[in-house]
Amino acid sequence: MAAAVRRSSSLIRPALRPVALACLALLAPIAEAQEAAEALPAITVTGQAPTARAEVGGFGTFPLARTPLSATVIPEGELKDRGASRIADAVSLDAAVSDSYNSQGYWDFLSVRGFVLDNRFNYRRDGLPINAETSIPLDNKAALEVLKGTSGIQAGTSAPGGLVNLVVKRPEGHVRSVELGWRSRNTVGVAADIGERFGLDERFGLRVNAAYEHLDSPLRNDTGHRRLLAVAGDWRLAPATTVEAEVETSRRSQPSQPAFSLLGDTLPAPTNPRINLNNQSWSQPVVMDALTASLRVRHQLDADWRLTAHLGTQRLAMDDRLAFPYGCDAEGNYNRYCSDGSFDFYEYVSDNERRRTHALNLYADGNFRLGGMQHTLTAGVLFSRYKARLEDQIYRWAGTGTIDGETQVPPSDQQTDPNTNRTERSTEFYVRDAIELAPRWTAWAGLRHTRLHRRTERTSGDPEATRYDQSVSTPWLALSHEFMPRHVVYASWGQGVESDVAPNRARYTNAGQPLPSLKSRQMELGLKGQSDSLRWGVAYFDIKRPVTSDLGTDCFDDTTGDTCTRQFDGDAHHRGLEGGASWDIGAWRLSGSAMWLHARREGAADASLNRKRPTNVPAHTVKAGVEYRVAALPGLRLAGAMVHEGDRMVLADNSVHIPSWTRFDLGLVHQHRVAGTALTWRAGIDNLTDKRAWRESPFQYGHAYLYPLAPRTFRVSLQADL
Repeated sequence: MAAAVRRSSSLIRPALRPVALACLALLAPIAEAQEAAEALPAITVTGQAPTARAEVGGFGTFPLARTPLSATVIPEGELKDRGASRIADAVSLDAAVSDSYNSQGYWDFLSVRGFVLDNRFNYRRDGLPINAETSIPLDNKAALEVLKGTSGIQAGTSAPGGLVNLVVKRPEGHVRSVELGWRSRNTVGVAADIGERFGLDERFGLRVNAAYEHLDSPLRNDTGHRRLLAVAGDWRLAPATTVEAEVETSRRSQPSQPAFSLLGDTLPAPTNPRINLNNQSWSQPVVMDALTASLRVRHQLDADWRLTAHLGTQRLAMDDRLAFPYGCDAEGNYNRYCSDGSFDFYEYVSDNERRRTHALNLYADGNFRLGGMQHTLTAGVLFSRYKARLEDQIYRWAGTGTIDGETQVPPSDQQTDPNTNRTERSTEFYVRDAIELAPRWTAWAGLRHTRLHRRTERTSGDPEATRYDQSVSTPWLALSHEFMPRHVVYASWGQGVESDVAPNRARYTNAGQPLPSLKSRQMELGLKGQSDSLRWGVAYFDIKRPVTSDLGTDCFDDTTGDTCTRQFDGDAHHRGLEGGASWDIGAWRLSGSAMWLHARREGAADASLNRKRPTNVPAHTVKAGVEYRVAALPGLRLAGAMVHEGDRMVLADNSVHIPSWTRFDLGLVHQHRVAGTALTWRAGIDNLTDKRAWRESPFQYGHAYLYPLAPRTFRVSLQADL
């Protein structure tokens, strides 16, 4: 361990040299342009502004400040200022959002209010469902929206906790932007954003985003690359009709990062975060290709009503490979590593995975008066299709590795095992209405009825296929009162739903049978308001989600048969209080959010689990930032940020937990003009003190894992807007 620390320290010193040079390069043109600079207005985060809207909430025509729900809108400017390069980076910006098995080089997992979002069902792109089992670039995204709470108002089936919506950049007129960036250890990238309107009366619009990045983070053995090309256009076909189309193609190739684990019954001290256990001579990169496109037609019937048809398609291709540490056969522990720091190494290869998602959303929205009350109504139907086609996979024992990352083992015998193909069709009918009951009083109601058809089958063609149909309805109700201008108090209640089926295996008494729909429910009380300088909100929530388990005398062996039943097994009950605020006071901006979460298991067949905390869920989280606009140098903003997360449980019986941790970040943004070009310089240091800690403790694939907090990281970039 001491040798590892010495190697870590030796890496920091060389890393400072390019940072110092970059900072000198940054400061030189600032000094030269200080007197002649034409100051640009400071970027303002408008997530709570009266005109800001969150499509993910379902009431897109209403300002977010008026809607009776909790949502966060993170605009492109804030994402860039904080150095966000992936969806997982949003965890540092909202206390309700947290890591959940976030591995470098793999797709992102988020939890919201303590529930892990389902990458197949909890993600949207301009409101349409997408599959997030891939790397999603942010270069062509105008904003990242997070809805917090049960998601039945917007999704037929999904995990509770919330939804994530990605807002695609659309034509906005003249845009000419180029950005160069560097991040330690040696990640270098370039991105371009070009847009224009043209034709008679500027009827046509075009927006092109392109990016390339060489990936080389402080994590060892993770060198790779990513690229993106995205084109969005629109055509104002007639004064009342607009056609919008866009297409995005991306590729990411990079080795992924396995996690560490318990060593027998011992929680090890946080290890060197630069060690990558996926460092075998036969390790291959994870390759993720994505092609996504959409077509949207809007037609204004009259001053009050509009029709919209929105079609989207997504095609994902993936080669999923990993030198995978899992368990300790030598000690008979398969949910942790060995006491001496060794573990069983497996070769995992699942090449040529293909996933397809298609969605068509048809809806009408508008205003009318009925019974003396004003209604704002949206009604429509969403058709979606999902198909996953995989090939036989390699998942074979290769040898014994060690947590120092120094041990090399030969590859496995590479025999293949069957994989699982999935097919789903769903039709969702929905209606949402906002009813002005009286001045400053609004009732909100929504109902979504979903019809599902799902099927799974093994790639080997064996008889383990499952097939079922299900119909479910999820209501949502709320009441809000604007007790003073731009200040709202509200109460809401809603349901979400998930679907589960017993695997078609001999061990199950109900093999291949669907379970009744798993309906979660949430109650929320909220208060939010804003003035010209202060935006704030606080909410209390109470979520109950049914839990399913395999219960019986032998749930690990098919040979005996009919010994196990997949069934309801109590609830996961999460209650919490969250709040956030942003305050502009003179040259200062203070912002932050916090969440206290009381998450417990209730009604479990194993009584020892009741009243226990779930694994990998912090009991409290605080995320804060401060920004100072330097009057002596207009356009210069200095920023600091703090992220604090409480302890997390490692095992379901709560016998082991990882301690709380706190991380500090620094940032600098300078905007000025030189010869008609707007320049934006950004620099930052993440994890300023190089804090060593276990960042998260996911219990995944039947195994307790530990991910370390990333080491001190430097970043600089220059954006030029013509």
